[in-house]
Amino acid sequence: MSDLVVLGFDTLDGATLAREEIWKLENEYLVDVEDAVVVRRTGDGRLHLDQSVHTVALGALDGFWSGMLLGTLVGLVFLNPLAGFAIGAVAGGTAGTVGGALTDFGINDDFIRHVGESLAPGTSELFVLVRKVEPEKVVAHLRALTGHPHIVQTSLSPEAEQKLRLAFTQAGPQGSAGTV
Repeated sequence: MSDLVVLGFDTLDGATLAREEIWKLENEYLVDVEDAVVVRRTGDGRLHLDQSVHTVALGALDGFWSGMLLGTLVGLVFLNPLAGFAIGAVAGGTAGTVGGALTDFGINDDFIRHVGESLAPGTSELFVLVRKVEPEKVVAHLRALTGHPHIVQTSLSPEAEQKLRLAFTQAGPQGSAGTV
């Protein structure tokens, strides 16, 4: 089962830097991330979602390979596998692109936009869907980042969420405390 944690940052690039740190920590096996989305509200008031997985590209790639295989099989039946290969790759890639554009992978985009509506201009949030985590080690790394990371929302149990909030509000390396 995965847990969702939403971290807020007082800077526009805070969530992006935190996501990069999360990817580094994943390479060290301290966290197993299913999805991570950065939401930023720029000075002009516009909300920007930066997905970690590009579903259109994934859909096109998947459609290309499956279309190529299916086209080759159809081409074999009609004794022209090369033509079937080419037609199948083009048709599959096109269908996959459309399918990828309609796919919502990981964290629901409507939920992200709803929570992100409360963002002030010049701030950002990081939505992280994690399968497993070493909370103490990850929090220590994230507290060292600029932008005063703080918990906005979680799907954790009340006890686990309280422990996480306390970990973020304890004075970090910069001597600053997080906010809730």
